[in-house]
Amino acid sequence: MIIQRVVLSSRPGVNGVPVAENFRMEEATLQDKVSEGQVKVRTLYLSVDPYMRCRMNEDSGSDYIQAWKLSEVASGGGIGAVEESKDPSFSVGDFATSFNWPWQTKAIIDGKQLEKINPQLIDGHLSYFLGAAGLTGLTALLGIREKGHVTRGANQTMVVSGAAGACGSSAGQIGFLEGCSRVVGICGSNEKCSILVSEMGFDAAINYKEGDVAQRLRVLCPDGIDVYFDNVGGDISDAVIAQMNPNSHIILCGQISQYNKDVHYPPPLPPAIEEIKKARNITRERFVVLNYMDKYAAGTLQLCQWIKEGKLKVRETVVKGLENIGAAFQSMMRGDNIGKQIVHVSE
Repeated sequence: MIIQRVVLSSRPGVNGVPVAENFRMEEATLQDKVSEGQVKVRTLYLSVDPYMRCRMNEDSGSDYIQAWKLSEVASGGGIGAVEESKDPSFSVGDFATSFNWPWQTKAIIDGKQLEKINPQLIDGHLSYFLGAAGLTGLTALLGIREKGHVTRGANQTMVVSGAAGACGSSAGQIGFLEGCSRVVGICGSNEKCSILVSEMGFDAAINYKEGDVAQRLRVLCPDGIDVYFDNVGGDISDAVIAQMNPNSHIILCGQISQYNKDVHYPPPLPPAIEEIKKARNITRERFVVLNYMDKYAAGTLQLCQWIKEGKLKVRETVVKGLENIGAAFQSMMRGDNIGKQIVHVSE
């Protein structure tokens, strides 16, 4: 069977900005035989995410994700329909997802690498299982629960950077649902600010491209900051940390502003900010959602329930066609997306 796939054609290089041409679409042959324990799937949706920038380097710099190899198929979060199965856990017509789904139109995957999903949990919105009801939503939910130390009734203020992205937009809403009294988002356009406040219930939002972030934080967070959901790092995070209260908490989720640079992850803080962190006993611990797999099932049910009840609003930016996945990745890295960046491969 002839299929289409996307491979890593070239690396951006140290301090390089990824371009669509780093990926190449090509034809490949998929074997006809499905062996015991395997499942043939047709790809419906693929996810592109900031952490993938690290996979484009020769060394991912991470102990939990592998670098993509040149001229080999790229992979990430994906959802597909089962067309043939020799795994008793899957039947033809089932829907499945995986964190390591190959970027190709069809694939044969070991059933142990797949998880069956029930579209009825989320009113048929299958792509949500790559975002707010999937690993992205779990990152927001478990990050807040495990590292945020949110206490109901404690009058806590949360700030979220990258707040209009997939994880940030969920994190701000979940902060409220878990007990924060005030949530402020930081994002990159006035349109995004408006969506965060009018649609997703943030108390306020700051466009970091306009005005002084530190000054706006002083106005919008008069009682200081108790929880910081950090998706971006860099100067924005320095401005937030400088206004955090004693014994507050940083949920270190991502550092998208640093991914194009040749730096260790997580990047060290500037000396003056590090001194503030130590003096105020602020925790800053790296959060890796893959370390909490035992909490996925309950967390997924909670996310789906909130979505169905309208308590967790979902935004997606959808690009159609596998051939456009490189451009979608580049757009996401620039911050052009609102909510989760999805590539729709087939119906």
